[in-house]
Amino acid sequence: MRMSSSPASPSTPSYTFASRSRWLWALLLTVLLHLLLIGWGSRQFNTPTPVNRPERVVMANLTPLPPVEKPVLLPQAPKPKPSVQARPKAAPRPTPTPQVEVPDTPIRETVTPIADAAPAAPTPPDAVASTAEAAGKHYQTDPPPSAELKYDVEALQKGQNYHGSGKITWQSNGGSYTINGEAGALFITVLDFKSEGEINGFGVAPVTYSQKRFRKPATQTIFQRERNTIVFSSSQNNYPRSGGEQDRASVVWQLASIGRGDSAQFSPGAVIDMFVAGPLDAETWRMQVVGQEKITVGSGDLDAWHVIRIPQAGSHEQRLDIWLAPQQEWYPVKLRFTETDGDYLDMSLSKMKLLDTASAN
Repeated sequence: MRMSSSPASPSTPSYTFASRSRWLWALLLTVLLHLLLIGWGSRQFNTPTPVNRPERVVMANLTPLPPVEKPVLLPQAPKPKPSVQARPKAAPRPTPTPQVEVPDTPIRETVTPIADAAPAAPTPPDAVASTAEAAGKHYQTDPPPSAELKYDVEALQKGQNYHGSGKITWQSNGGSYTINGEAGALFITVLDFKSEGEINGFGVAPVTYSQKRFRKPATQTIFQRERNTIVFSSSQNNYPRSGGEQDRASVVWQLASIGRGDSAQFSPGAVIDMFVAGPLDAETWRMQVVGQEKITVGSGDLDAWHVIRIPQAGSHEQRLDIWLAPQQEWYPVKLRFTETDGDYLDMSLSKMKLLDTASAN
């Protein structure tokens, strides 16, 4: 018997497997087409393909900042001072005792009652304090007896030599004093000065000093006792006074008083500091003892102590040379004022006369 085959029904297993296979292939084909379509579209429209990148994790340890430090100022070398006459600042220092050499050629500098100093600003208080200490030193003093001293004058000015005469009158009664001085050449008085004051524990203590130079107005320096101040008629400068200050005329007689009262101060190389006021200002003068010398004056040969005052380098003041004769009551038997340009005024004792000491004019 011949059997005929019939198509499988949907319910049969073979039919079910074939149907599912077709759907799976269709699904895969669809997915593949979508992927191709997406790739083609990205290339056509330059659409960047999103990239999923893992986020970077940064680990950091935070530490506290150090505190702000203050600036440190390092010490610097002191700047050089201008010259000041100017009394470079200074704490009080002990007075050195330099060895003084006598030069063969004249040394030019400033001093004494001759020569006007140029106007200067008031000395700073600290500098004045140090100089006041030097000025305030006590010496054993014994002022010389009253006398009138006459001098032969020789001067060199602008290459020309002149001759004349001079006179210094010293009068003291033990409590006060007066100094009158003048010097002239060719019948012209080139210098006229006067100092008045008292004799106290410091020795010669001026109260007023006046000076008149040829063709220049008269000046006056006042040592005010009630205000303890030194003032000037021709300058706005002023300085405190503490005792021992001198003017340009009295300084010579204070040296003579020191020599009579304490001759041990006069030894070669010794120095004596004094605060000295002139017509316009004041400063410390260092008087240096050169030594004993034999000099010839109008009255003959004398042994005298040679004392010099040499101003600081760069100063326009005079140099002062003084010769004091112990055998003649320490009177100034010779004076010499030397300018920085070489001009000089030389006063050499020609005659001496003792005066009544009962009163000072």
